[in-house]
Amino acid sequence: MAIKTVILSGGSGTRLWPASRESYPKQLLPLTSDHSLLQETVVRLNGYAGGEVDAQPLVVSNEEYRFIIAEQMRQVGVRSAQIVLEPVGRNTAPALSLAGLAATAEGKDPVLLVMPADHVIVDVPAFQKAIAEGAAQAEAGRLVTFGIVPDRAETGYGYIRVGPLAGDTDTARVLAEFVEKPDADTATRYVESGEYFWNSGIFMMKGSVWLKAMAHFRPDISAACDAAFAGRSVDADFLRVDKAAFVACPSDSIDYAVMEKLGTAPELGQGVVVPLSAGWSDVGAWDALWAVSEKDGDGNSGRGEVMFESSRNTLVHATHRMVAAVGCDDMVVVETADAVMVAHKSRTQDVKKIVERLKAEGKSLTRSHRKVYRPWGWYDSIDFGERFQVKRIVVNPGATLSLQMHHHRAEHWIVVKGTAEVTNGERTFLLGENESTYIPLGHTHRLANPGKVPLEIIEVQSGSYLGEDDIVRFEDTYGRVVG
Repeated sequence: MAIKTVILSGGSGTRLWPASRESYPKQLLPLTSDHSLLQETVVRLNGYAGGEVDAQPLVVSNEEYRFIIAEQMRQVGVRSAQIVLEPVGRNTAPALSLAGLAATAEGKDPVLLVMPADHVIVDVPAFQKAIAEGAAQAEAGRLVTFGIVPDRAETGYGYIRVGPLAGDTDTARVLAEFVEKPDADTATRYVESGEYFWNSGIFMMKGSVWLKAMAHFRPDISAACDAAFAGRSVDADFLRVDKAAFVACPSDSIDYAVMEKLGTAPELGQGVVVPLSAGWSDVGAWDALWAVSEKDGDGNSGRGEVMFESSRNTLVHATHRMVAAVGCDDMVVVETADAVMVAHKSRTQDVKKIVERLKAEGKSLTRSHRKVYRPWGWYDSIDFGERFQVKRIVVNPGATLSLQMHHHRAEHWIVVKGTAEVTNGERTFLLGENESTYIPLGHTHRLANPGKVPLEIIEVQSGSYLGEDDIVRFEDTYGRVVG
């Protein structure tokens, strides 16, 4: 039995602002370990003894995150990931349909393990044990979802009601229905009944079974995904589907499109629920991250350079500076290079209101971090003022920026570390540490790292307009728009 891991890596995670931004969402952040949530998801089946696992996971994401995802996959030893790029977001059912088409394109029909990229699983052995049961059910043609065994009457999750045991098993239950997020009294009744689990958003089924069910229940989505996949193109790790066909695809979730309707067409496969008790969280807000994080004897959890004094049950997430929490009870403090958020732990869901206000005011703080990742490396805008900006730029070994020019700014480059290959007008030359060059306004230029170590430079920009859209590209290694 072959298992193909499918990772759905969409969403922006606005309730984890300011760490999570639209251009660098929560699944790309290291929140519980040195690995990002995406990387933790990728390695979750490492050491799995229940059967064969395809070494090439399949990730469905959008164009903007593609290079970051590819790099993070390589960092955890995955050299040949399939990354399916959606031109626009259309929810999880179309995303899984594209994954199903990619997984079965060469005549194979693996069991798909479908996981969101932004969840936390604390007890990996317990998770893998549940996956083994789910794989056996999926191999038998059933469509499997995993129900989180509730430990409290939670109003922030949807629930799944289960029926009797499903066939020859002592764990899997027949899927009865999905129910929306309940109020407090209803949630209490659900938990006390023992018939309800939290909806995890994790699924297993054979690729062919999913595609057949989609064609039956949502032929419009199925046809749009078929057309989009038929017009695909492949570029290195990336599989791009036809944009026009996918833009025309309706939006729907896996739950609504198929799982809730299985009882009306039993010939398409039975829906079953495998109970999962493995320290799961969808990390929907900062209080949820505190709940699954390691804590000291006073219930405090700190990441980064953090000191606690006379504090209890507090989460501090620091990325750039030392943060000291004194006399804090049930608080959340999140520090980034350009924003600090302080909230009572019971009000962390309201962070999204701050994000909405920042967007309404046109602030870029919801869009990107001060540190911005690019396919060639990253840059950090360390200072700016009227008619100038200073950036720290790091270029990965062997990487090359686009051949470009600017209409409104000149640049001065100083090499801090490594060796730079510089194209400046008609000349191409090398610069070593402590050497510099000046790029006049309107000059064609390019920066490359021919060495074996990261290249670090300081760039000083000066001019009447310093926006990132003042770039005219003539050549680009990464397929970005030129001209």
